[in-house]
Amino acid sequence: MAIIHGTDQTFGENVKEGVVLVDFWAPWCGPCKMIAPVLEELDGEIDGKATIVKVDVDQNQETAGKFGIMSIPTLLLFKDGEPVEKVVGFQPKEALAQLIAKHA
Repeated sequence: MAIIHGTDQTFGENVKEGVVLVDFWAPWCGPCKMIAPVLEELDGEIDGKATIVKVDVDQNQETAGKFGIMSIPTLLLFKDGEPVEKVVGFQPKEALAQLIAKHA
């Protein structure tokens, strides 16, 4: 699957069902740029076990505020519309894969 770029308008639909890893990021954020290729690689390996959604916090402040995003990158894992895990900062691919596997 391709990574989805979520917005304030589409976010509820993006996380509604299944396991969804949401990356809250911004174009000016160094660690966000570091994690982007990790997420691309992970997306190619998770075989439909989860969806990855990227949310630009500068463009989608309503969603970022709703989930109390104070630092980026922040990754929230949703299962069937409910947030179940939160990690802040750069994470290696293996850690993200384990996070997804725990809830898939």
